[in-house]
Amino acid sequence: MRIERVRLFDFRLPLLHSFETSSHRKSGIEHVLVELTDADGAIGWGEIASPSDPFYCAETTETAWYIATRYLVPRVLGAGWELPETLEAGWAKVRGHEFAKAGFSGAAWDLHARRQGVSLAAALGGTRSDVATGVSLGIEANIDALLEQVSAQLQAGYGRVKLKIAPGWDVAAVAAVRAAFPTVELHVDANGAYPNDTDSLAVFRALDGFGLTMIEQPFEQRDFLAHAELQQRIETPVCLDESIVSVADLETMLRLDAGRVLNIKVSRMGGLSQARRAHDIAANAGVPVWCGGMHEFGVGRAINLAISSLPNFLFPSDVSGSDKYYEHDIIDPPIRARGGRVTVPSTPGLGFVVDTDRIAHEAIRVFDSASVAELAGAER
Repeated sequence: MRIERVRLFDFRLPLLHSFETSSHRKSGIEHVLVELTDADGAIGWGEIASPSDPFYCAETTETAWYIATRYLVPRVLGAGWELPETLEAGWAKVRGHEFAKAGFSGAAWDLHARRQGVSLAAALGGTRSDVATGVSLGIEANIDALLEQVSAQLQAGYGRVKLKIAPGWDVAAVAAVRAAFPTVELHVDANGAYPNDTDSLAVFRALDGFGLTMIEQPFEQRDFLAHAELQQRIETPVCLDESIVSVADLETMLRLDAGRVLNIKVSRMGGLSQARRAHDIAANAGVPVWCGGMHEFGVGRAINLAISSLPNFLFPSDVSGSDKYYEHDIIDPPIRARGGRVTVPSTPGLGFVVDTDRIAHEAIRVFDSASVAELAGAER
C-alpha cells in the first residue's frame, strides 16, 4: 500500500456534562482527526486525542498539529508499506509526541484492516465479541451532586465507576459513594495529584478500607519508587497510567512492583502497535490491564473498543456509550452500551461510518496534503 493523501481536521465537540479532574475543568473536547487515503482510494481514520492544555501530559492540540503537519505527514505521504508497524517505523526518529503518533497509527491500522476485509479487533488479535465498560466521573461541586451522577450511571447499566480524586476531595467523597452504593465496582484516579508524604499515605491507607478495585496514578509520573513503596503498604492494587509511556516504563513497573494493574491508553503509548505489545508483556507477567480513555470522539472510542477485545483486558474499560459524553458523535451508529457492555463490531476496519461531510464542514481548521504543493521546511 502507498499513502497518497493525508487530511487532518481540528474538531471540537461540547461535553454534555462538564468534567473536572485534579488539574482543571473542561466543558468541551478538541481533538485532531487523521484521514489516510491509499492509492486505491481506501481510507483509514485515526484520532489525535491530546488534551488542549498541558496538564495531563506535555502534549497539546497545538503541539500535535505542529508535529503532525511538519514531521509525520512527510514521513507518511508516499510511503509504501504492508503492515502498520512498517509505516510506524517511518516516524521512529521523532522522539516523544505519542498522542500525535497514535492518531496516525490508528488510521494506519484502520486502513490495514479494511484492506484485509477484517474488523480492527480481529486484525489486532481480539477474542471478545463484546467488552465490559465503565464510566469515569469528575470532581463535582459537592457530594450530593456526585451521588446523583453515580446513581444516574448505575441506572444506565454501568457496573464500574471511577472517581477522580484530589487533595481535599478524596476520603469523604469515596466514603459517601461506598455507603450509598455498597456493591458497585469502584476505583479512584488521582492523576498524579498527591505529594509523596505522610499526609498522602494517610489518605491512601484510609481509601484502602473501601474495597476499591484499584488506586490509579497517585503520584507524579516519573516517581516509580513512590508507587512501589505505596504498593507495599496497602492491599488495594496500585494502577499506573501517566507513568507508562513506553514498554521500557512497563518493564520498570514490573521490576519494582510499582503497580499491579496497568491502564493502557492507546494515545499515551503512541499507538495500537505499542499498546498491543504492552498488553502482551503485562499478560505474560500476570498483570491485568484495562483501557483508559481521553474523552475520545467516536473514532478514538472505536479504536479503544477494538483493543479492549484482547484477552488480558480483565477490568471494564473506558469505552462507555457516546451518549454519555456527546449529544451528536461523529460516527454512525454511535457507540452504545447495553447492560454495561459494548458490542465489538465485526465489519471491516473501525466498524462505524465516519461523518466526513460534517467533520469537513465544522472543522476549526483543515490540513490537506492534496492542496499543499510542497511541504515547505519539512524534515524527512
